[in-house]
Amino acid sequence: MPIRKTSIFLMIPFILLYVFPVAAEDNKQSYSFGVVPQQSAKRLAKLWAPILAHISQESGIKLQFKTAKNIPEFEKRLAAGDYDFAYMNPYHFTVFNRDPGYRAVAVRKNQPIKGIMVVRKDSNIQSLQDLSKQKLAFPSPAAFAASVLPRAKLSNSQITFESKYVSSHDSVYLGVAKGIFPAGGGVKRTLNNTSPKIREQLKVLWTSEAYTPHAIAAHPNVEDSVYDVIQQSFVAMHSSTKGKSLLESLKIKHALIAAKNSDWDDIRGLGLDLLDQLIKQ
Repeated sequence: MPIRKTSIFLMIPFILLYVFPVAAEDNKQSYSFGVVPQQSAKRLAKLWAPILAHISQESGIKLQFKTAKNIPEFEKRLAAGDYDFAYMNPYHFTVFNRDPGYRAVAVRKNQPIKGIMVVRKDSNIQSLQDLSKQKLAFPSPAAFAASVLPRAKLSNSQITFESKYVSSHDSVYLGVAKGIFPAGGGVKRTLNNTSPKIREQLKVLWTSEAYTPHAIAAHPNVEDSVYDVIQQSFVAMHSSTKGKSLLESLKIKHALIAAKNSDWDDIRGLGLDLLDQLIKQ
């Protein structure tokens, strides 16, 4: 029996739906989520992609993982407002909260950030004074705890040194482990997250005072309704077994809590101006 033309036309939508199924994920709103490149892009994607997938599922708003090749490039993208949401260091937040106006979403509870200086376990270096006239590794000039704090401590202690910027925390740890540098700056969280083969060769020489840690922040153009749902989803992570496990993969020991811009006033009080050239005056 011949098939009528009208029947074929009626069947086309069903054929297309079968051949090209529409994924539910494609119907979600999509927002970029930039992560400060403290570690390699591959390592960051492995750590953050499951977290962003979890937040996307819980919120119904798709978050896409983004980063940059190094911290200075990440800073330029923040200054340009390239990320809808971003995980940035505490000094970054004070700068880019001013312009382009990123606003605080969440912060780690009861887990302040501290800068560290690491050396090889078999090193003869016993104190910061032993680093005098040495070439030391840091991730970037404005990496707050891993670079700004240790360099300030060295300078305030009248210890002369040369800074070598190597783009990431992992690069610092690798350079020190290989003996390329006698010491370098980092933070405990990224040291604990680096390769065990590297971490086991290192020890912490010095630890800074504690400050408000990294911020999860939203671009000012993000709608309030989206901001609220994303904030609620991050805050709720610690209340579920899966969410808690994902946070622990980042070495976040406690819950994420809702944050306000003034939480970083301790950083503002330091009067740093390292990135003023990136923002509008």
